[in-house]
Amino acid sequence: MNKAITDGLALMPPAFSSGLDVWSSENGTPGSATYDGAGNAAFVPADGDFGGALEIVKQSTTTKLRYMGETPLLPGMYLRITARIKAVSGNLPNVRIAGWAGNSSDSHVTGLTEEGSEVALTAYGEVVEVSAIVGSGSRNGVDMPWGLEAVYGHFGLDLTGANGGTVRIDDLRIEDVSSFFFADSTGSIDVRDYGAVGDGVTDCSAAFEAADNAANGRKVLVPVGTYHLTQNLSLVHEPVFEGFVTQPDDKFLALRRGYDLNSYIDAFGDEVLAFKKAFQALLNFTDHEALDLCGRRIEIDAPIDMHAVVGNKDTFATRRKIYNGQFNVQSSSNWDAETVTSQASYNTANEFELTNVANIANIQVGSLVTGNGVGREVYVKSVNVGAQKLELSLPLWDANANQTYTFTRNKYVLDFSGFTKLSQLEIIEVEFLCNGHASGIMLAPEGISFAFKDSHIKSPLQRGITSIGRACQNLTIDGCQFVSNEGGVDADQRTSIAFNVNANDPKVRNNRFVLFGHTAVLAGTGNLFVGNHWFQGDYNTDSPRVAGLVFTAMNVKSIITGNYIDNCFIEMTNEHDIDPDFNSEFSFGGLTITGNIFVATDAASWFSFIVFTPRGDGHFINGMSVQGNTFKAINGFLDRIDRVDTTFADLDYGRMRNIVFEGNTFNGISELTFNPVSLDFTQATASSNWVLDPSEYLPFGGWARTVESIVFNGELTDSGGQTASAMPYVTPNYGSNSNQIRLTFPQATRGTVQMSVRMDRPI
Repeated sequence: MNKAITDGLALMPPAFSSGLDVWSSENGTPGSATYDGAGNAAFVPADGDFGGALEIVKQSTTTKLRYMGETPLLPGMYLRITARIKAVSGNLPNVRIAGWAGNSSDSHVTGLTEEGSEVALTAYGEVVEVSAIVGSGSRNGVDMPWGLEAVYGHFGLDLTGANGGTVRIDDLRIEDVSSFFFADSTGSIDVRDYGAVGDGVTDCSAAFEAADNAANGRKVLVPVGTYHLTQNLSLVHEPVFEGFVTQPDDKFLALRRGYDLNSYIDAFGDEVLAFKKAFQALLNFTDHEALDLCGRRIEIDAPIDMHAVVGNKDTFATRRKIYNGQFNVQSSSNWDAETVTSQASYNTANEFELTNVANIANIQVGSLVTGNGVGREVYVKSVNVGAQKLELSLPLWDANANQTYTFTRNKYVLDFSGFTKLSQLEIIEVEFLCNGHASGIMLAPEGISFAFKDSHIKSPLQRGITSIGRACQNLTIDGCQFVSNEGGVDADQRTSIAFNVNANDPKVRNNRFVLFGHTAVLAGTGNLFVGNHWFQGDYNTDSPRVAGLVFTAMNVKSIITGNYIDNCFIEMTNEHDIDPDFNSEFSFGGLTITGNIFVATDAASWFSFIVFTPRGDGHFINGMSVQGNTFKAINGFLDRIDRVDTTFADLDYGRMRNIVFEGNTFNGISELTFNPVSLDFTQATASSNWVLDPSEYLPFGGWARTVESIVFNGELTDSGGQTASAMPYVTPNYGSNSNQIRLTFPQATRGTVQMSVRMDRPI
């Protein structure tokens, strides 16, 4: 590259024969003294070596010669200044190339090297050539690196040493030698050519930007060294990092070409810092919507605070994706949970708040709340230290007005809790190897449409994915594996949870969940579970089992279909209801369970696959369909597939509505469950009152509320064996437990009846 050619720059100063009025004896700036008419200088027109030459008698400590024209110095440009000189008489001086650096405001740029190396004149009449190179970059061979602030120079030479000598100087040459340092054919631009200094201290932000602006389709080379960037920087052209960069945490580096984790590792030299800087850039510029981890394994020994990483955003709602990599957690005290115990007040009028919280400054957002009357998976959503109150993710069902709570802050590989709201983030094909040290992912307090696809969370210490608020709205978990760290722990002693949901519309499809305490705690509605396999057994015999799915919103309008549900049960409860007794509200219902495989191995006989656990009185089931499922017990029989856990309260069986159990198959189940159930009853002795008992088959120990049909098989006869033709009337809800049907005939009658009975009213 030659700027004199490509940009038409005038670099060569005029010959001395053109006049000495443009040659200064000072710095060359406007108004400085010139050699025109000076007593110690003259033009010699016929020198034997030089032709025309400038003759100067050295009279001062440093005798200067400067061209008064402004020789331009562009970013990436290198100039060589050459002088030929000989001593004529008197003392022999030293000579060096020198210059004066000027900026765009015509002010002197201080702090720069403005002289080349000195050369001693050792003999009279000997022609000595002296030269120096000036340019924007600190490169090998550059005598005067001037950076980007200097945009022109007044160039010439200095005579130093003893005074009294006379020298003659040939016309000075200034030429563009940028090609010595790089060439168009290399396809790259070197940041040093634009003033970058790899000392780890000098701010190279402007130099990187200038190099990127000049690249014009070429790559930007960052040579060996450490380059400090104090500003946000967006590089349009692809960088090639042989050295590294450093940057404050709150500044981002956007690599608009080659945007992937490998490029950031090349840039910063540390894979964790590289991931942080890459994610920071992902949320700070729009050229890319996805961060490719390039299949890299990132070793981490501390949680990554994703909000602190970004630094300048509390909310973000544009689709972004992290994909194709692995996080491998190393043992460290950084993963230790932090626990605070505090007294606090709770008022159901403000169901999502704790007030008068003691020691509140030590309670962290994202802490798990436990205590009397606190349901599962209640978290601290926000903390107001000044007001001594905190916001809860869910209400409490039976807390005292004043009591002690425990706040446990578990640590997560990726922690988004610092954001106020974060939406549309996708994590795809990423493996979290938690190794029993850390939990997986904590979501932001608010947001929508977080997606976790084709990814693994293995051996999380406490939790896989945790929602501390409503960023789980429209959560998608698809094609993933969650493997707990509690495989060797008895099923009823496990405490880990694969994920929780507080908002509506999660889609959980084609996943595998292995040996958690619970697979999911779901406080929202509109849940879809399709094609999953979750199993929670152990190696004990006749052992208890715990819930796989826990629904805590009563009217869930949810579908569970095509799943493999192994050694755990589906639980419906209302443990996040501030008034757990039934009031003017929807009660339990809206659950469809179809086409699933239910299996229990070596389970206690009282174990059931579908369990209701009301926390208050008066609740009932309104709308539930259990159809086309297979229920199977291995190594022992189960009493039945359904039950009500009455630890806190029972259901109101007189209000059951629209419950269907049909088309299911049963293996190893002692009492089968149908609704409606069709049974044959035979009254062997004539009686006017037949008491028929279908209770063994009715779901949840329900009442025999409705008789849908009665068909008599064969002849009805009276006590004398004569045909009896009178029809009976029906009394449902008969008996002390309301679970029998009585048929009342006008006369004593015997025979066989086929009857279809329901434990609910269909409408």
